[in-house]
Amino acid sequence: MHELLNRSSAAAHARLVDHAARMVAARMETVRQPFSGASRAELQRLADAPDLDGLGVGSAAAIGELDDLFLEHAVWFHDPAYVAHLNCPVALPAVAAEAVIAAVNTSVDTYDQSTIGTLIERRLVDWTARRIGFADGDGVFTSGGTQSNLHAMLLAREWTLARHRGDRGTTLPRLHILTTASSHFSVDKAALLLGLGEDAVVTVPDDGEGRMDASALTATLLALRGAGRIPMAVVATAGTTDRGVIDPIDPIADAAEAHGAWLHVDAAYGCGLLVSPTRRHLLGGIERARSVTVDFHKSFFQPVSSSALLVRDRVDLTAGAWHADYLNPVENAEPNQVDKSLQTTRRFDALKLWTTLRALGPRRIGELFDAVVDLAAEVHDEIARDPELELVGRSQLSTVLFRAAPAGADPATQDALVAQVRRVLFDSGRALVAKTVVDGRPCLKLTLLNPETTLDDVRAVLDLVKDAAAALAGITPALGVELDGDLLGTEVRA
Repeated sequence: MHELLNRSSAAAHARLVDHAARMVAARMETVRQPFSGASRAELQRLADAPDLDGLGVGSAAAIGELDDLFLEHAVWFHDPAYVAHLNCPVALPAVAAEAVIAAVNTSVDTYDQSTIGTLIERRLVDWTARRIGFADGDGVFTSGGTQSNLHAMLLAREWTLARHRGDRGTTLPRLHILTTASSHFSVDKAALLLGLGEDAVVTVPDDGEGRMDASALTATLLALRGAGRIPMAVVATAGTTDRGVIDPIDPIADAAEAHGAWLHVDAAYGCGLLVSPTRRHLLGGIERARSVTVDFHKSFFQPVSSSALLVRDRVDLTAGAWHADYLNPVENAEPNQVDKSLQTTRRFDALKLWTTLRALGPRRIGELFDAVVDLAAEVHDEIARDPELELVGRSQLSTVLFRAAPAGADPATQDALVAQVRRVLFDSGRALVAKTVVDGRPCLKLTLLNPETTLDDVRAVLDLVKDAAAALAGITPALGVELDGDLLGTEVRA
């Protein structure tokens, strides 16, 4: 029995991986809704049943068990009725590369553990930096946008402290990060982790549609300066999670530069615009940032995880370097990536993007992202025309915010329906939508990241939303309004 992957088990590895791949393929060909609809109690029973302390059942049996245990109840992002969060179907070449990464198990922290892997990642970092407009940029792959944003704020903190040269203990509480209420929560989390003050994150007013108001930014910077505070960083967002809008980077850069603040652009969502044949201009000014977050596992259609932090000036990355004699001594001339990363052991995630670029080319990836943005625009128009739905603003990317508006429902009823409709759809398994709060009111949210999803597919989801809302509001008595009734053709669980 082969237990570890090595020379003698290579053939067994091929059979096992082939078995797993065929099992997944069979599920993907037959799945007809994004989730099974199983209750949490039902799923808990399945997770609790296997004996994890007993004798092993063997590799083939363990892999086969995953079909009913996991695949039967997985959330399938490739299904056209999955329109909830920033999850994408993944590029086929990247999936194949993922199998290579797992088998070889490269760690790209030091050159002597990765060799060509380090050089491939370096090439992709250079490629991305050039796409941004950084002539001499640098960067490193990360686990996701949260880590990338944390890393950026660490660099901004050290850069700011070096410039002010005051006592660290008394200077830290004076540092501030300026961003909008629509920015990612990881900015606030970064401030906490970096030991900044409780009021470190200052909210800059927006233009009424979620984009930072550059004039308000200037006024906020002046007010901070006047109060003896230090603007450490300005965070502009190129693709807000909820509204899908892009802050005006050029005028924000003007204000940040005038007041000596580090400019970070969180383009975790909007980074697909870097390769868009038609919308690259929406990132105008991004080359003026000192750091940029990109999430390839969003709009480059890569498997999780695949993100990166890029910096305009490569020397900035040295602020986070830490040397260990056994790993990356100072006198070592090899290109060790651990010098640039918050992580030590780190997967060779760059290989997935490399394989995708070689297989499809960047233009094709950009066309795929353009397709979901185009679809969102069509859905906006569809909702605006529908008397049973209410559109909540318009996105520059691929999110759609709306509410169900059944006849006779007042705003309070509409608000109450948001969570109820989402729960009904989720419990049925037939469609997954998200919910959020915009301007103090709850609303439903679609995030379109599947280029194969059509307008008819989204119409079908909207029909489910309208049917559920009508039933829950008591407008369609035949369907019943009790949450334990039979709605949407399945048992609904509160």
